[in-house]
Amino acid sequence: QVQLRESGGGLVQPGDSLRLSCTASGSTAYNYAMAWFRQAPGKEREFVAAIVWNQSTTRYADSAKGRFTISRDKLGNTVFLQMNSLKDDDTAVYFCASKLRNSESWNFWGQGTQVTVSS
Repeated sequence: QVQLRESGGGLVQPGDSLRLSCTASGSTAYNYAMAWFRQAPGKEREFVAAIVWNQSTTRYADSAKGRFTISRDKLGNTVFLQMNSLKDDDTAVYFCASKLRNSESWNFWGQGTQVTVSS
């Protein structure tokens, strides 16, 4: 089992930046990739960005390209999501997820952290 804990959410204004963190604990030796998803009110959960743990290969949703950056702490089990030029549409609960090698789906999820972008 892997436990994921997100932090860093909050209320910001349009154009501001925010950095989310997700720390993994437990059986992290088998982690293959980690990702951020988000769910806005009344909408389905959507993919934001992912990083393959040992290769640092990254992938982004079109909505995140050029504004968000996913990275990881090489010394530990923490993944970050740097969000710049935030828009009202970025308002959502942001979830961290992790995947085991050869898994077709994301195996573990955090509880989420609220990001609200409003003037």
